Amino acid sequence: MGIVNRIASLFQGFNWLIIPAALLAIIFHELSHGWVAYLLGDRTAKECGRLSLNPIKHMDFIGLISMIFFGFGWAKPVPVNPYYFKKRKLGMVLVSLAGPLSNVIMAFIALLFARLILAVFVPTTTVWIYAELIICEFLYCFAVLNIGLAVFNLIPIPPLDGSKILFSVLPRRAYGFLLQYERYGMLLLIVLINLPFFNKFLTFLRSSLYMALHSVLNLIF
Repeated sequence: MGIVNRIASLFQGFNWLIIPAALLAIIFHELSHGWVAYLLGDRTAKECGRLSLNPIKHMDFIGLISMIFFGFGWAKPVPVNPYYFKKRKLGMVLVSLAGPLSNVIMAFIALLFARLILAVFVPTTTVWIYAELIICEFLYCFAVLNIGLAVFNLIPIPPLDGSKILFSVLPRRAYGFLLQYERYGMLLLIVLINLPFFNKFLTFLRSSLYMALHSVLNLIF
């Protein structure tokens, strides 16, 4: 019973809306990678079944847990073959940017819908009040997780998207040097996640992007 009580206390007050929000953020992120690669001539993601709405095909368990409990994370990398691109380096930059950019767009859309609901919808019963609160809470949660996913994945450490962007623009000699240490990227990420200053840095970036999106919405409204 002691273990059961400990697990129960861990999830006490846990916002269960985070789970579907995190899965949706992952789907949009990975679909964007695969779809842009497909548009550029690479069918690898499609042939591997990654152009799918099934979150299991995209989910990295550790990355999902990190998203749920820390607000940032990663998914299973989409297989990409740059030899199908007419311009390999440009193609890799576009494919790598597609995931984080899609998350920023999804965050903006979620915040926009939340603003519209609060501005237009006038609940008249207790049921509708709770419905509005739940919908808006989900939208804000979805926005925050998308922002966290975008910011984290732009960090230039393998296997995150930022590393693929960096490797695509580096001179060949520098690329070859860094490639030797690519296999240690995940270990470095695990270490960084547990460092307070790194979490503060990510929090600053997430907060800045969140406020920037709100500033755009303030101009609209």
